[in-house]
Amino acid sequence: MLSIRLRKWVVALAVVLGAGFASAAHADSGTIRISVLKGGWFIGASGGSGTLVFHGRRYPLSIGGLSAGLVFGASKTDLVGTVSNITRPSDVAGVYGAAGAGVAAVRGVSAIVLTNEKGAVLTMQGRQAGLMVNADLSGLAISLRR
Repeated sequence: MLSIRLRKWVVALAVVLGAGFASAAHADSGTIRISVLKGGWFIGASGGSGTLVFHGRRYPLSIGGLSAGLVFGASKTDLVGTVSNITRPSDVAGVYGAAGAGVAAVRGVSAIVLTNEKGAVLTMQGRQAGLMVNADLSGLAISLRR
């Protein structure tokens, strides 16, 4: 009796794990480049644009966001990297949340890994310029431009 239940659980677990691996196996990746301007005084805002290259095609992106916490100053950040775990270009669109802290004085280097609600993972690095002090919670929204 116990062994039959155990077998059912093992089979059910294998089916669930197999489904997860099957969808991950079909996922693909692309390259992404974004440029973001951020500024604020306690509450910050950011905006910018970018490009996704997926299966040899270029897709223009719009970037926007808000942050709250300790935010003082303004900066421009140019990031380049990869987006993984996507099956179509629209998977990169969504809201990415982050908690962060940093200081940028004239020039700096930044790196970030973000995930959206669809499971897309952005791994980016680049340069930040400006004068910015922050310890905040922020959200970044990326959408495909038409």
